[in-house]
Amino acid sequence: MQRQDIANSLIVSCQPVPGGPMDSAQFVTGFARAAVEAGAKALRIESVPYVAAARLAVRVPVIGIVKRDLTDSPVRITPYLADVEALAEAGADIIAFDATDRVRPVPVEALVKAVKARNKLTMADCSCLDDARRALAAGVDFVGTTLSGYVGGPEPEDPDIALVAQMRTLSPYVIAEGRIRSPEQAAAAARAGACAVVVGSAITRTEHVTSWFHQALSDAYAARGAQTVLGPSVLGPTVLGPSVLGIDIGGTKTMAALVSGGKVIEDMIVPTAREAGPDAWLASLAQSTSAWSSRFSRIGIAVTGLVEDGRWSALNPATLGIPDDYPLVERASAVFGKPVCAFNDAQAAAWGEYKFGAGQGRDIVFLTISTGIGGGIVCNGRLLSGLAGHFGLIRGLSEDRAPFEDSTSGRWIASQALKAGFKADAVDVFGRALKGEAWAGAIVSQSASRVATLCRDIQMMFDPKSIVVGGSIGLAEGYLDRVRAHLSDVPPRLSSDLIAAKLAGHAGVIGVADLAEWAR
Repeated sequence: MQRQDIANSLIVSCQPVPGGPMDSAQFVTGFARAAVEAGAKALRIESVPYVAAARLAVRVPVIGIVKRDLTDSPVRITPYLADVEALAEAGADIIAFDATDRVRPVPVEALVKAVKARNKLTMADCSCLDDARRALAAGVDFVGTTLSGYVGGPEPEDPDIALVAQMRTLSPYVIAEGRIRSPEQAAAAARAGACAVVVGSAITRTEHVTSWFHQALSDAYAARGAQTVLGPSVLGPTVLGPSVLGIDIGGTKTMAALVSGGKVIEDMIVPTAREAGPDAWLASLAQSTSAWSSRFSRIGIAVTGLVEDGRWSALNPATLGIPDDYPLVERASAVFGKPVCAFNDAQAAAWGEYKFGAGQGRDIVFLTISTGIGGGIVCNGRLLSGLAGHFGLIRGLSEDRAPFEDSTSGRWIASQALKAGFKADAVDVFGRALKGEAWAGAIVSQSASRVATLCRDIQMMFDPKSIVVGGSIGLAEGYLDRVRAHLSDVPPRLSSDLIAAKLAGHAGVIGVADLAEWAR
């Protein structure tokens, strides 16, 4: 076949849920036939037996892969040369493999050579633009966005359309794949430059599609509030609990969200007018969320700084300046006309991760590394409040006794870039570090080294089951791996179990909403 054979087309991934009721050759070939009859120009199929079965059932090109869970490598997709040989023998026209820059059994170049030796085409499953650049240099035929969002950090919900557009600058043979769940998303990928679009779960995984609809309906019914849904029955009316309005006031933006059962139903983000002050912020939020008023009965507010007895004080005015001892709960209750509770934002996020995210109900310390540094502690199932967890404000041994975050956080990273002669924010510095620019890598590594020292101290002080790391810096690509590398020589009993936060930007509103429920 030629690369043009699948240009401007839909590719259907016929991969049943492993161990599910449709995990058999009969269902795979049925999916394949149905997809082709409906217009698919190619198929993506996992496992040698299923590729062989599909090859007998259809005439369109087949992209073949083998998935393995290895103990010595994170690479799962077609990791071995023997997999290439078996897929080629089974009849795959294109052989796809993981092309990420991670520890792997076989170099990408060797896989490409083995595929070409069997007169087949190659597809590189990539996670980022650099993966695609390296794969194209190795001679691959197609590059795909398959692994974007799956090599560390929280899994995104939407497809990486931006990466499609970036890859299109390198090659016209870009295949969009990953989290494409609607015709609109598929069309967006095509408009971004994809020569073909792979859709899998939305078409061939009944379990996944059912769960999406089930969750959407559960959220919708919960959003209707405390009302009779089905009317009287022999068991009485069915009543659903009301949502909580979660608010997270940050230094540059404020998030408001309707939250029910640890799930965000709807959210909005409004800019924080720093100079206006908290009275104006609350009034603006009440106006912005007025359409939701009948859908929540309580409010939880997460803020940077110290919250005690409902009163709010800034610990680092550079982050967000407010009047000292501001009566946050009292003022918010008056503005919204509903019960309000308030917590520090990092403490609220810690509770969210403990209940609904990476904490899994275990005692944790949560560490957020972003513009500044904050944290929260859950010990014996209880969230510690007050000053507990304000790790960014601890003092080191420097002569000026500066807060820890002043030599580690995003603000510090940007200031170090400027000292090195580069006007760049933290995001730019990380991007340049990933490209191999030594000055940027040195800054990121120094920040990670200091966070590693902090994590070791936290382990000695609290001995948590896990340290959950979040924030835009903490979840940046490669950062947590650098922190772990700086802890590699620490004895196992003294080392920390570092895991990436799962709730990302919603951790604060989810956590404070749940805390508001507890405050009933």
